[in-house]
Amino acid sequence: MSARVRLDRLWDRGRQFLGSDAAIMGGAMSWVSERNLVAAISNAGGFGVIACGSMSPDLLDAEITATRALTGQPFGVNLITMHPDLDALIEVCAANGVTHVVLAGGLPSGASIRKAKEGGAKVLCFAPALVLARKLVRSGADALIIEGAEAGGHIGPVSTSVLAQEILPEVRDVPIFVAGGIGRGEAIVSYLEMGAAGVQIGTRFVCATECVAHPKFKQAFIRASSRDAMPTVQLDPRLPVIPVRALLNKGTEKFMDAQRDVIARHLHGDIDQKAAQLEIEHFWAGALRRAVIDGDVEYGSLMAGQSVGLVTREQPTADILSELVDQALAALAGRATLVDA
Repeated sequence: MSARVRLDRLWDRGRQFLGSDAAIMGGAMSWVSERNLVAAISNAGGFGVIACGSMSPDLLDAEITATRALTGQPFGVNLITMHPDLDALIEVCAANGVTHVVLAGGLPSGASIRKAKEGGAKVLCFAPALVLARKLVRSGADALIIEGAEAGGHIGPVSTSVLAQEILPEVRDVPIFVAGGIGRGEAIVSYLEMGAAGVQIGTRFVCATECVAHPKFKQAFIRASSRDAMPTVQLDPRLPVIPVRALLNKGTEKFMDAQRDVIARHLHGDIDQKAAQLEIEHFWAGALRRAVIDGDVEYGSLMAGQSVGLVTREQPTADILSELVDQALAALAGRATLVDA
């Protein structure tokens, strides 16, 4: 059996689910995963995903329309579950015929999953543990994404490899996509062989030619090593703050100061927990925009996964995807050679 046939069989479930040539999803990165990069990923055979982030319903509507003008291939939309206009955003996706909705940033309610499905979309949810993976499947999720602590941005405490071992053998009802720390095709093959339907990759696409990120932001990725991408620290368990993995800079120190201020006001009774957590999220949204769009790599947020050490140059999106697939094929061909030897 050729390596190509083997690869096609390994990720056939993911390809069928996404409707793409390669079962490689683009990770939804705020300010980065907009129309240009999303369309480029889908046009190159992957599956682009718009990062809605803090967009209003009107802005999301415009972004979907603009993306559709750049590609005739399938793409999805990532919605943050704590967004105050989540229901309206789901309605925008339905009105635009979005085929895949990713619910992220927290455990989605059964009502939100049903609403997105009733709008005609397949729903993907993040599962940070086996018990939650099973709960999400019972709630109607059509597919799951398991993302390990190696990922950039908001992360959980468990590594990708451990989550994969915990969840992939136990959950077979729906396709599962693995994310976090994936930067080469050999890693893709290993997760496919464990039972994954496909993968999600974010950090590698930041330095795609089509990505609108500021040149200084891209250069920070190219210069960085894996150990430069570190998670933030939670200062007080009374205000749960999801850690964020990013390249260390003065903005990291500024966040710690902002977190102390929010915690103090929350404990003083000036703001409730939800408002406090939303304020933290707004901090990150603003800091990330300053880095990605304005090029403030000193005080902005340089959210990056540990695979940033594998980003060595700016490349067209099609070349990145082709490189990943070629590496996967070479890995499979090498294993076949060992078997035949």
